[in-house]
Amino acid sequence: MDCMLFRHGVAIERDVWEGVDSDRPLTEKGAKKARQAGEGLLQLDVRPTHLLSSPLVRAHETAKLLQELFRPRLTLRICDELLPDAPPDKLFALLASLPPEVSVICVGHEPHLGDTAGCMIFGKPAAGLALKKAGACLIHFSEGMRPGRGVLEWWLTAGQLRSLR
Repeated sequence: MDCMLFRHGVAIERDVWEGVDSDRPLTEKGAKKARQAGEGLLQLDVRPTHLLSSPLVRAHETAKLLQELFRPRLTLRICDELLPDAPPDKLFALLASLPPEVSVICVGHEPHLGDTAGCMIFGKPAAGLALKKAGACLIHFSEGMRPGRGVLEWWLTAGQLRSLR
Protein backbone atom coordinates (compact mmCIF):
# COMPACT_ATOMS: atom_id res chain seq x y z
CA MET A 1 0.00 0.00 0.00
CA ASP A 2 1.07 3.53 -0.75
CA CYS A 3 -0.29 6.16 1.63
CA MET A 4 0.06 9.82 0.79
CA LEU A 5 -0.61 12.31 3.54
CA PHE A 6 -1.59 15.73 2.15
CA ARG A 7 -2.21 18.75 4.37
CA HIS A 8 -5.02 21.12 3.44
CA GLY A 9 -4.21 24.44 1.77
CA VAL A 10 -4.12 27.86 3.41
CA ALA A 11 -7.48 28.72 4.99
CA ILE A 12 -8.93 31.98 6.24
CA GLU A 13 -7.23 32.90 9.51
CA ARG A 14 -9.03 31.91 12.72
CA ASP A 15 -9.03 35.48 14.09
CA VAL A 16 -10.68 36.79 10.90
CA TRP A 17 -13.24 34.02 10.47
CA GLU A 18 -16.55 34.70 12.21
CA GLY A 19 -18.05 31.20 11.94
CA VAL A 20 -17.17 27.93 13.61
CA ASP A 21 -13.65 26.69 12.99
CA SER A 22 -14.77 23.54 11.18
CA ASP A 23 -16.37 25.74 8.47
CA ARG A 24 -13.24 27.82 7.71
CA PRO A 25 -12.70 27.64 3.94
CA LEU A 26 -9.55 27.93 1.87
CA THR A 27 -8.55 31.39 0.77
CA GLU A 28 -8.55 32.00 -2.97
CA LYS A 29 -4.74 31.98 -2.92
CA GLY A 30 -4.73 28.87 -0.70
CA ALA A 31 -6.95 27.01 -3.17
CA LYS A 32 -4.74 28.04 -6.09
CA LYS A 33 -1.55 26.88 -4.36
CA ALA A 34 -3.14 23.60 -3.24
CA ARG A 35 -4.24 22.88 -6.81
CA GLN A 36 -0.75 23.70 -8.10
CA ALA A 37 0.77 21.38 -5.48
CA GLY A 38 -1.62 18.70 -6.71
CA GLU A 39 -0.43 19.31 -10.27
CA GLY A 40 3.08 18.63 -8.98
CA LEU A 41 1.89 15.23 -7.76
CA LEU A 42 0.99 14.38 -11.35
CA GLN A 43 4.65 14.84 -12.27
CA LEU A 44 5.63 12.33 -9.58
CA ASP A 45 3.50 9.77 -11.39
CA VAL A 46 1.33 9.23 -8.34
CA ARG A 47 -1.57 6.88 -9.21
CA PRO A 48 -4.05 7.04 -6.33
CA THR A 49 -6.98 4.65 -6.15
CA HIS A 50 -8.65 6.12 -3.04
CA LEU A 51 -9.15 9.67 -1.75
CA LEU A 52 -10.00 10.26 1.92
CA SER A 53 -10.63 13.61 3.58
CA SER A 54 -11.32 15.13 6.93
CA PRO A 55 -14.85 16.54 7.13
CA LEU A 56 -13.57 20.05 7.94
CA VAL A 57 -14.31 22.44 5.07
CA ARG A 58 -10.69 23.45 4.36
CA ALA A 59 -9.62 19.80 4.00
CA HIS A 60 -12.72 18.83 2.01
CA GLU A 61 -12.12 21.74 -0.41
CA THR A 62 -8.49 20.67 -0.83
CA ALA A 63 -9.55 17.06 -1.47
CA LYS A 64 -12.03 18.20 -4.13
CA LEU A 65 -9.24 20.12 -5.89
CA LEU A 66 -7.14 16.94 -5.93
CA GLN A 67 -10.11 14.89 -7.07
CA GLU A 68 -10.42 17.09 -10.18
CA LEU A 69 -6.80 16.38 -11.18
CA PHE A 70 -6.70 12.59 -11.19
CA ARG A 71 -8.07 10.30 -13.89
CA PRO A 72 -9.95 8.13 -13.55
CA ARG A 73 -11.85 10.40 -11.17
CA LEU A 74 -11.50 9.23 -7.58
CA THR A 75 -14.42 8.76 -5.22
CA LEU A 76 -14.02 11.09 -2.27
CA ARG A 77 -14.73 9.57 1.14
CA ILE A 78 -15.16 11.81 4.19
CA CYS A 79 -13.58 10.30 7.32
CA ASP A 80 -13.64 11.41 10.95
CA GLU A 81 -10.36 9.45 11.29
CA LEU A 82 -8.67 12.47 9.61
CA LEU A 83 -9.93 15.11 12.05
CA PRO A 84 -7.12 17.15 13.70
CA ASP A 85 -7.60 15.51 17.10
CA ALA A 86 -8.22 11.94 15.90
CA PRO A 87 -5.81 9.34 17.28
CA PRO A 88 -3.54 7.91 14.53
CA ASP A 89 -4.58 4.33 15.39
CA LYS A 90 -8.11 5.10 14.11
CA LEU A 91 -6.68 5.96 10.68
CA PHE A 92 -4.53 2.80 10.76
CA ALA A 93 -7.67 0.72 11.31
CA LEU A 94 -9.42 2.39 8.39
CA LEU A 95 -6.43 1.98 6.05
CA ALA A 96 -5.96 -1.65 7.09
CA SER A 97 -9.53 -2.32 5.96
CA LEU A 98 -8.59 -1.39 2.37
CA PRO A 99 -7.06 -3.87 -0.09
CA PRO A 100 -3.24 -3.99 0.30
CA GLU A 101 -2.51 -3.00 -3.32
CA VAL A 102 -4.24 0.41 -3.12
CA SER A 103 -2.72 3.86 -3.24
CA VAL A 104 -4.57 6.27 -0.98
CA ILE A 105 -4.42 10.04 -0.48
CA CYS A 106 -5.41 11.23 3.01
CA VAL A 107 -6.19 14.96 3.22
CA GLY A 108 -6.09 16.30 6.74
CA HIS A 109 -4.54 18.57 9.33
CA GLU A 110 -1.63 19.07 11.66
CA PRO A 111 -0.70 17.82 14.19
CA HIS A 112 -2.60 14.68 13.20
CA LEU A 113 -0.77 14.06 9.91
CA GLY A 114 2.69 14.52 11.41
CA ASP A 115 1.84 12.23 14.33
CA THR A 116 0.41 9.66 11.92
CA ALA A 117 3.53 9.81 9.72
CA GLY A 118 5.68 9.21 12.82
CA CYS A 119 3.56 6.20 13.78
CA MET A 120 3.75 4.85 10.24
CA ILE A 121 7.53 5.16 10.00
CA PHE A 122 8.77 4.80 13.60
CA GLY A 123 5.86 3.14 15.40
CA LYS A 124 5.13 6.29 17.47
CA PRO A 125 4.77 10.05 16.95
CA ALA A 126 8.11 11.71 16.31
CA ALA A 127 9.05 15.30 17.12
CA GLY A 128 9.69 17.50 14.11
CA LEU A 129 7.43 15.72 11.63
CA ALA A 130 4.90 18.24 10.36
CA LEU A 131 3.57 18.91 6.89
CA LYS A 132 3.39 22.49 5.67
CA LYS A 133 0.04 23.58 4.24
CA ALA A 134 -0.52 21.90 0.85
CA GLY A 135 2.58 19.79 1.49
CA ALA A 136 2.60 16.02 1.19
CA CYS A 137 4.54 12.87 1.93
CA LEU A 138 4.36 9.35 0.56
CA ILE A 139 4.81 6.33 2.81
CA HIS A 140 4.98 2.82 1.38
CA PHE A 141 3.91 -0.34 3.20
CA SER A 142 5.10 -3.62 1.69
CA GLU A 143 4.04 -5.85 4.60
CA GLY A 144 0.60 -4.58 5.60
CA MET A 145 -0.57 -1.45 7.32
CA ARG A 146 1.09 -1.63 10.73
CA PRO A 147 2.84 0.97 12.90
CA GLY A 148 6.57 1.21 12.25
CA ARG A 149 6.39 -0.72 8.96
CA GLY A 150 6.13 2.25 6.59
CA VAL A 151 9.02 3.44 4.46
CA LEU A 152 9.18 7.15 3.67
CA GLU A 153 9.47 7.60 -0.11
CA TRP A 154 9.39 11.43 -0.15
CA TRP A 155 8.35 14.47 1.93
CA LEU A 156 7.73 17.70 0.00
CA THR A 157 6.54 21.21 0.77
CA ALA A 158 3.88 22.92 -1.32
CA GLY A 159 6.58 25.04 -2.95
CA GLN A 160 8.58 21.98 -3.93
CA LEU A 161 5.46 20.30 -5.36
CA ARG A 162 4.53 23.45 -7.30
CA SER A 163 8.01 23.62 -8.79
CA LEU A 164 7.48 20.18 -10.36
CA ARG A 165 4.58 21.39 -12.54
